[in-house]
Parts: sequence; C-alpha cells; structure tokens
Amino acid sequence: MMFLQYFIWGAWYVTMGTYMRDHLSSTGDQIGSAYMSLAIATMISPFFIGMVADRFFAAQKLMGILHIFGGILLFLATRITDNDSFYWVILLYSLMYTPTIALSNSVAFYQMSDAGKQFPWIRVFGTIGWIAAGISIDQLGIGSGNGTFTMASMASIFLGIYSFVLPNTPPQYDKEASLSKSIGLEGLVLLKDKAYLVFFIVAILICIPLSFYYGFANTFLTEVGLENATSKMTIGQVSEAVFIVAIPFLFHTIGVKKMLVLGIGAWVLRYVCFAYGNTTDFIWMLYAGIILHGICYDFFFVTGYMYTEQKAGEKIKNAAQGLFTFATYGLGMVIGTKLSGITVDAYTTKTLDGAGNITNSIIHWDSVWFIPAGIGLVVLMGFMIFFQEKKK
Repeated sequence: MMFLQYFIWGAWYVTMGTYMRDHLSSTGDQIGSAYMSLAIATMISPFFIGMVADRFFAAQKLMGILHIFGGILLFLATRITDNDSFYWVILLYSLMYTPTIALSNSVAFYQMSDAGKQFPWIRVFGTIGWIAAGISIDQLGIGSGNGTFTMASMASIFLGIYSFVLPNTPPQYDKEASLSKSIGLEGLVLLKDKAYLVFFIVAILICIPLSFYYGFANTFLTEVGLENATSKMTIGQVSEAVFIVAIPFLFHTIGVKKMLVLGIGAWVLRYVCFAYGNTTDFIWMLYAGIILHGICYDFFFVTGYMYTEQKAGEKIKNAAQGLFTFATYGLGMVIGTKLSGITVDAYTTKTLDGAGNITNSIIHWDSVWFIPAGIGLVVLMGFMIFFQEKKK
C-alpha cells in the first residue's frame, strides 16, 4: 500500500514541469500554477478528512474509490493539449489524491500495536516507491512524454482495486469533531509562544524556495544535459532516508535550533550549487544539490513536526500537526509555486519570428536559482536573529 501510494506521486509529480514545457508549451507561471494545485488541495483535504471521511466511511474503501477516479483523471491528462484544461484536471486529481495520504496512514496505524516503532518501517516503503518511480521513468525512457501520467494512472487504478482487500479500518468517528478541529485551529494557541511563532512564520517562508525545487529542478537538470535526470533525482530520497536516522540523536544533542539552521542553510547551499553547476568542470555541484535534499527536508520538516509535537503536548498535538501541514504544504507552497513560475518567466528570453510566434526560449537558470537562494538566506538570517528560546 505505502509503496504504491508514493510510487504514484513520484511518477507524475517530478516530471510534470518538463512535460508541460515540452508538450503544452507552458510558461513558467502556468507550470507554477499546476504545482500550486496540489498545495490548494492540501489546504482543502483536512476539511474532507475531518468532516466526512473520519465520520462516515471505512478508510480503505474510500481510499480505493479516490484512487480509481484519480487514475482515470491522470489518464485524461494525457489527452489534453491546452494549459487551462490541464490545470483543472490536475487540480481535480489533486483533490482526489491528497486525502489518500491521510487515509493510508489511518489504515496503517489502525493495524499497529506500537505505531512509534512499527510505522517508520511501513512508511519507508513509500520512499522506496518514490525512488522506484523515478528509476522506472528513465529505464522505460518516458521522462519527456505522457508515459509518466499513464504509468501513474495504471498504478493508481491498481491501488484503488487493491485497497478493497486491505484490512478493514472503520470510521474513526469523533463526536467532538468540528470544522475548526479538522483543520487544526486548536493549535493556534501555540502561536502565543514567541519562539514557536517565529518558527511557524519561518516554516511558511521556507516553503517558497522549496517550491522552486519541486516545480523546476527536473526541467533544469534535463535542459543542462544531466542524463537520466529523473532517476538521479531519486538520490535525494536516498539521502532523505539516510539522514532521517540521525534526527533522533541530533534532536537531543545539538538541539532543535541548530538543526533548523542546518536545514535552512542546506536550502541556500543547494541553489548556489545549481546556479554554478551548469558547466562540465562543476557538474559535481548538481549532484551535491540533489544529495542535500536529505538535510533540506529532514532537518527542517521532520524536525519541525517533532518540535511541534514537543511544544503542543498530548492534548492538542494532532491539531498542531494539522495546522503545521496546512501552513507549510498548503499556504507556503501556494505562495512558493506561484512565485517560482513568475520568476522563471522573468528570466526567460524568447525569440520571435516575423509573425510574432515564439521560435525559441532560453531560461537563464543561474539567475533563477539565485532568487530562492536569496530568499532562503534572508529567512535564515531572520530565524537566527529572532529565534531566541530560553533554555529550561
């Protein structure tokens, strides 16, 4: 279940920007908007899960229905030739997919006697699934075509059917559930803590440079001539799996502040590597930028979830985690995906023929990558200045 859940995501998400540019002649803004659809869905998903799914439906059956319809939508995306229609199909698909992330977790947790020990060994198959998708794309030679969507569609329909034979996970009805509780508004009480408020704002802002990587890294690496770019990007997921092992140790030794500083600093360094790696002599910098994904993601987001749980305590920890997800993968990514698309367009030089048609366009990637690097540096400096939490 976990393998397929993230295989699907990795199959279409990484290469969507490259596909849109090559087959739909999409602008940077249009690519950014397509990626923004998943962020919008992330903001809406908690309403659906909290107010509908948890009350009325068995998790595995609802997940099956959503994946089957999602697979149909992914296949439909391969038949679309204009950007506006493509955007709406991807938005609708995202609204189908994002609830299945929480539903798959629910199915897993319901079967466990000790989630703290057992869940990581289940969730790691999701990372393996994402890696397998990237390797499959390059091995099948479908990285630049609609084959990625077809592969994701087939996997989605298969998982949809498979979901109906998963162990039963009945509705987790909470009679005290409310709209505010569903999206984590009870966690707002944490913002009264100055240190957490600074962290919370920084978490939203750091999603802006994050969006540049998700939306345009594959297009960039493909354009600069890195062979099998999609499978090589999975090195980032391997790095993520390696560095996550170090988090429990570092969390209790160097502390959360230093870990977050390392995470934000890694984002800045990654984009500097991308900006200067577009030459034969410095191609190693491209690999360094990919490998840094483990520190970028684990040391900020995984540590951030741990820090949020530590601050929240048992009573409101679920609400606090929901609010953190809503703010980062929702609000932060909406801002970031939109800005990344505008930035790419601003640094694109277009050549026109006599009739005003575009004959060629060149993206000045070195300039593009300095924007998220600069944003990350400002965020890092602000974090170091204002995050002054007293030791207990």
